Amino acid sequence: MHCTDLISGCLLPISLYRDDKPVVQSISWSPLGISLNSGCLLAVCTSEGHVKVYRPPFCDFCSEWIEVVNVSERLFEYLQCTEFQGTGTPLEFSKRNASDEIDSVAKPKKKSLKTVPENDMLPVISADQYATRSAVLSSIVVSWSPLLHDIHATVSLLAVGGKSGKISLWRFYAPDCYTIEGGKIPSAVKFVGFLEAHNSWVTTISWLSFSVNSSNPQILLVTGSSDGSVKVWLGDYHKLIKSTEVDQNVFILLKEVITVNVVPVSVLSVTVHVQCSSKMLLAIGKGSGSFEIWLCDISSKEFNKLGSYDAHDYIVTGLAWAFGGRCLYSCSQDNLVRSWILRDRCLDEVPVHMPHNNNSSSASDDVYDSCLGAAVSPGNLVVATVHCFDVEKLNRMYEGRVLRAAIEYHWIGGLHVDICLNRPVPFYTEELSGLAEKDLTNWGSNIIWSLNQYQCLDRPLVLLDIILALLDFKVSMPRYVEHLLIKWISLSFPGFHTDLPNEKTLLQVSSSLSGVPSRMLHLLNIICRRVMLAQLDADEITRISSEVQNTKGECCSMDEQVTKWIAILGSSERELRERLVGFSFCASQTSKSRPGATPFQTGHWYPVGLAQMEQWIALNNDHVRGELKSIASEVTNEKSRCSAVESCSYCSASVPFESPEFGLCQGKTSGSGSNDKRHKLSRCAVSMQVCPSIPLWFCVCCHRVAFRLAPDPLFRMSSSQFDSDFVTKSLSRAVSSKPLCPYCGILLQRRQPDFLVSPLPV
Repeated sequence: MHCTDLISGCLLPISLYRDDKPVVQSISWSPLGISLNSGCLLAVCTSEGHVKVYRPPFCDFCSEWIEVVNVSERLFEYLQCTEFQGTGTPLEFSKRNASDEIDSVAKPKKKSLKTVPENDMLPVISADQYATRSAVLSSIVVSWSPLLHDIHATVSLLAVGGKSGKISLWRFYAPDCYTIEGGKIPSAVKFVGFLEAHNSWVTTISWLSFSVNSSNPQILLVTGSSDGSVKVWLGDYHKLIKSTEVDQNVFILLKEVITVNVVPVSVLSVTVHVQCSSKMLLAIGKGSGSFEIWLCDISSKEFNKLGSYDAHDYIVTGLAWAFGGRCLYSCSQDNLVRSWILRDRCLDEVPVHMPHNNNSSSASDDVYDSCLGAAVSPGNLVVATVHCFDVEKLNRMYEGRVLRAAIEYHWIGGLHVDICLNRPVPFYTEELSGLAEKDLTNWGSNIIWSLNQYQCLDRPLVLLDIILALLDFKVSMPRYVEHLLIKWISLSFPGFHTDLPNEKTLLQVSSSLSGVPSRMLHLLNIICRRVMLAQLDADEITRISSEVQNTKGECCSMDEQVTKWIAILGSSERELRERLVGFSFCASQTSKSRPGATPFQTGHWYPVGLAQMEQWIALNNDHVRGELKSIASEVTNEKSRCSAVESCSYCSASVPFESPEFGLCQGKTSGSGSNDKRHKLSRCAVSMQVCPSIPLWFCVCCHRVAFRLAPDPLFRMSSSQFDSDFVTKSLSRAVSSKPLCPYCGILLQRRQPDFLVSPLPV
């Protein structure tokens, strides 16, 4: 390329680009389970068109995120190896042939530009070729797909849209085993192929997963472009997971919803219709300030436009569905956030800001210049909007130097969105606290609906918005909160009745948990610890729970209501512990009967700590069910079983088994015959073994630690019945154990210092 080419029309935008401080123009979080610690990866696209993927740090006292892969570099290497085939610009070399160039890419040599010999000439390309390749390599938007599963792997796809109209697809594999140890462990990433989606810039991408038929899951990709077109693509589910070669045909065009026009598409939002799992609701935001709503039946391939709305004066920057498609939020550069309710295939506008107490406050809208985006919380009770400031209205000395953007949170749980519960019941509304009875009823229905959405086992337990709402209500209306949670238990737990008084329902909970699914027990434990017992820390709850168990439900030192909820929490955690112990013993028996079974085989869970579990059964002989005693008695003492004798990691003294939560070593005997200080050691929440002095998995809810991971089937149990067929089938599948707390069901993490930001799902 010669100097005169810089003034050609195709290179004019490139030669005039003068942004020396690139900014982020698109980010996207991966689903949980892709990072090495089972957390999320973060894909970042800058204004320069570069895309990188990062993971959170594992080390203490470190807040710098770690780069996982440079997607732009990987894409360039692939195109260079293929001589830019498919871009319409074949590679021409001067004094070097293509095979030499490909070899140099396959085995890159790290050398700076200064060390390149003068006679080692670079490829000669024309201005048009340079512009075309620049468009292919210049990215605009990134978006992660939901998790895709089969019996061999779990993956998530990263879609990267560029200026060429093409979308590059990258497959990220979930790790075979998860870790919180330091070290540079490479992530498995593979280039899937290109999707030639549009003829102009790809401006927005959205994914949606359908699971109408568990044997035939479907994945949809919706794309929008600066040429005004919107297309819906159907992916080949199994090819996206298993294809080993670069494949350009993993997606087929299902429908071009909007054809090419003069109004560019700015944002998309999709969701599964709450009343029909085969239908998709599609919201399309445009540069003109309007948006369209479409109802798409994927099974019949019918696409119906529900309406077009001139909602804003400037470009629509955010669209977010809530409550299963019953509610839509839109925002724009005109700094307006609008709320819409979908009724009878038509949108009706409602006020967006609906606080649930009189103390809610927000910053004045006068200081904001525009709204940049909107997102709905996992529990659908909060909508968050991002605003940039009007610098002319800020104090230049102080605010203007530090303030760049602000996030506003709006409570939306009081909206009337026509949620129908299976068994509707009236809510306790005597403590109004300035709120109308209708608002409290709406809040109660919406919170119960949100909690019931977590019955889906593939949905991670992230309840922070629900917890915060209940805690806020508890300050002024504690009886309303308790009544609401009791109604949730009676509505959602099998075998419970809504016509029982609250006191009888609470008494029934402690004795009727054997038929409750593990996921519901996890929800109950979180609610107990984070809401009803929020004033107590984890150690106090453990101490009082032990007193309640020893005194058969009575504890004179605590309030009666607190004692009841501690008894419920203790019963629920004991039920989960029995399931864990029972599954471990059944797995031990099953493993013996399986030829070629190898302990700690990658992808398979293997029971450990059987000796400690047997001692726990002996200590709790009066409370453990007979079925569990029978299963444990069938497992004889074997050499492969873990030794019951444990030693202290600090003084090497023996540590007798006295509690599943912690152990006290015996201490070394001094010359005078007295024992030195006894060390208190944490026990693993999964194996009950004494934890070694290594980084441990930590639960932010119950504050338990673990160095072993619980079996995945524990979280999918529908009752406490130990079916040998269920255990055998579970162990035969190569499924990695996820770092989930066996008592709370939330994601475990490495404990971080208080001055670092840590994920807080509850």
